[in-house]
Amino acid sequence: MLGSGDTRERSRGLRRIQMTVDGKAHVAEVEPRLLLLHHLRENLGIGGVHTGCNTTSCGACTIHIDGESVKSCTVLAVQADGANVTTVQGIRDNGLWHPMQQAFHEAHGLQCGYCTPGMIMASISLLEEKPDANEAEIREGLEGNLCRCTGYENIVKAVQLVQKHSAATPAAS
Repeated sequence: MLGSGDTRERSRGLRRIQMTVDGKAHVAEVEPRLLLLHHLRENLGIGGVHTGCNTTSCGACTIHIDGESVKSCTVLAVQADGANVTTVQGIRDNGLWHPMQQAFHEAHGLQCGYCTPGMIMASISLLEEKPDANEAEIREGLEGNLCRCTGYENIVKAVQLVQKHSAATPAAS
């Protein structure tokens, strides 16, 4: 049964949503048409999720929802109700860069940096799905993310650097 607060929210056209973003629980009232991209940037202040095209063409807004790589300009905030959302700002471990962030830095896989957060998130998903991807598969796997500056060479090198490091690091038992 709806409480009086829920009735007021609905009469204003707002929906109450809950989600975990980068390990922190968030509750908000949002318009049903609000894109998750805008909720993350404007309501939660997460600037690492970039607005590029709003048409799913560039991938600058790529995040993970429940472990899956998603372009946040294609998802309404209400569709992420109850979800676990991870952005590039939430992949650090104890203050240390994620291996993919470190590899992008070491391989110079960025220039202007605008596509970098989405490219990093897409690269993480790519290697989770296909850890032994060859160069052609890496390029194909990142096709949904546009980089206007680098020509992709160093981005591919960064992904391969993570592969090399992962292969050299024994799995924990």
